[in-house]
Order: sequence, then C-alpha cells, then structure tokens
Amino acid sequence: MSDFKPIAGGFLAAGQIEPADIAQAKQAGVVAVVNNRPDGEVPDQPPGEAIRAAADEAGLAYTAIPIGPNGFGLEDVEALASVLDTADGPVLGFCRTGTRSTLLWALVQAHKGRDLDEVAGEAAEAGYDVSPVRPAMDQLAARARS
Repeated sequence: MSDFKPIAGGFLAAGQIEPADIAQAKQAGVVAVVNNRPDGEVPDQPPGEAIRAAADEAGLAYTAIPIGPNGFGLEDVEALASVLDTADGPVLGFCRTGTRSTLLWALVQAHKGRDLDEVAGEAAEAGYDVSPVRPAMDQLAARARS
C-alpha cells in the first residue's frame, strides 16, 4: 500500500504505486491519477498501462505526464493544470518518491499566481522541498502577475 501525502487543494502525492493501490486511492476519494514517472525508469517498475487499466476499471481518470531527466516544461505544467482544473475531486500524482509530482504541482500553483511562500510551506508540511524549482516558480509567478 502506498502512502498518499495530502499537499493542498485536493492534491495528493505518492511514491511509485502498484495497480492494486488504485482501490486505496478510490477509497480516499481520488478521482484522477497522474503518472509523473516515465516507463522503464527501473526494471521492476510497474508499467503505466497496468496502472491506467486499474484506474479505468475503478472509474478514475488517468493521465501520464512523465517527467524525465530533462526536467519540467511549460507543457507539463499546463497538462497538470488542466487535470487539476477539470477534476471534481482529489487528484493523486505519483512518481518514484512523490517529489517530481509535488514539484510539478508547485509549478502549477506558481503558474496560477499563488503566493510562492504559501505553496512552499504546503509542500514542506508534506515533507517536500520545492527549492529545486523555485527559480522556475518565480518566473511563472511573474508571468501570472503581468
């Protein structure tokens, strides 16, 4: 069973989940699952399609926004923003440890113009440090204000 960490505003982050964890997610009220881990990152990782199939069977939306070694792009931020904007309940993002999912969530919050210290504090309460993407958050927030 995975540990789903509530971040804020209906977003939860988790490390790698298994197809069987989808039932736990549904019981937690999750309506959408976002996979931020590229397939094949490690040999024993469950394929995204297996998690998609479990989500489909449970009636949960599934979106793959893989974040690889090249990092985050604006298209990734906009893709997660779309999921968050259209979901009618909690969204679960997962990757290897939950960090990439949380960093992407933080970038979305900056893109929406939220207070960056508040966003950083919400992530920190769940055990995540957004400082690796803080310069990008600053840029996105500046664009949101203009």
